[in-house]
Amino acid sequence: MRASMRALGKTGLEIPPIVFGTSALGNLYQAYSLDTKLAILREIVQNTDRPVVLDSAGKYGAGLALEVIGNGLRALGVPPEKVIISNKLAWIRTPLLGPEPTFERGVWFGLEHDAEQAISYEGILRCWAQGCELLGPPYRPRLVSVHDPDEFLNSAAGPTERQRVMQDVVGAYRALHELKRQRQVGPIGVGAKDWRVVRELAEVVDLDWVMLACSLTVFHHPPEVVDLVASLHERGIGIINSAVFHAGFLTGGKFFDYRELRQEDPADRPFFAWREKFHALCRQHDVLPAAACVCFALSPPGVAAVALNTSRPEQVQRNRDLANAEIPAAFWTAMRDARLISPSYPYLG
Repeated sequence: MRASMRALGKTGLEIPPIVFGTSALGNLYQAYSLDTKLAILREIVQNTDRPVVLDSAGKYGAGLALEVIGNGLRALGVPPEKVIISNKLAWIRTPLLGPEPTFERGVWFGLEHDAEQAISYEGILRCWAQGCELLGPPYRPRLVSVHDPDEFLNSAAGPTERQRVMQDVVGAYRALHELKRQRQVGPIGVGAKDWRVVRELAEVVDLDWVMLACSLTVFHHPPEVVDLVASLHERGIGIINSAVFHAGFLTGGKFFDYRELRQEDPADRPFFAWREKFHALCRQHDVLPAAACVCFALSPPGVAAVALNTSRPEQVQRNRDLANAEIPAAFWTAMRDARLISPSYPYLG
């Protein structure tokens, strides 16, 4: 059984509850073969409710993911009206001058280009144009957003410089709204890890949707984030939740939000302790850890979808089916009793 479509706020778009991230297509953590990447896209197209939603960014492999998407969709003969491509804009492809890219060292492999940040009025227009070129006709992004403005703002040396940097972010949104008025793009959003910046931007620019990363998960859900999501929903701003496995750590991986955790590091031990208790309760209640993560991430009203990444074609259908998993109420009671989720969390019973 496939889960029903959900409204993305007041954008007029209805999307499946699982949308697919494409960082693996840009060689995140390792270089994947073109055959593997095409197989991933084929599985997504064949096993996903239409429209297929693909979330990408110029940062993913310095534009490699966008190239792979465009080439793959053309090879598979997917009509452009059957796919919604989200392009998070902020990074533009540049020549690779060293042995590895400079924008995020140690996590991207086998790249032939570098990337530099370009958040401003002119910069976002360049990012958008390059993204369209990398995708190639007939594909164009329908969803656009500014990517990681939180990191951009946090790079400011002090309050005065932050005000200047914020004007660059506002300028980027001015460019996107001009493109929207020209009907070059559709709904405009933001993708950020720091929910505080999402809250701040929602007060100074017009947003149609947001993508929250690492902010509202079964592991991390402070009341301020829950309140933010409720406020966005009340305003008709659509929400896509992402990074709900915290880079795979919650389901058994070694990376937590781009950082490898180590048992021998005292600062990392609480993460392992939480995961051990979480997995024990999952086994006790016959619940897949991934399903629990997705169910929690979809639980607040207004969350239209969860974005999931995969580097394995055989995982695509399983990821899609996570939205249909039935989680017993007793599991969530046990999670509250164990203080693994907040007793004050207002959803899931």
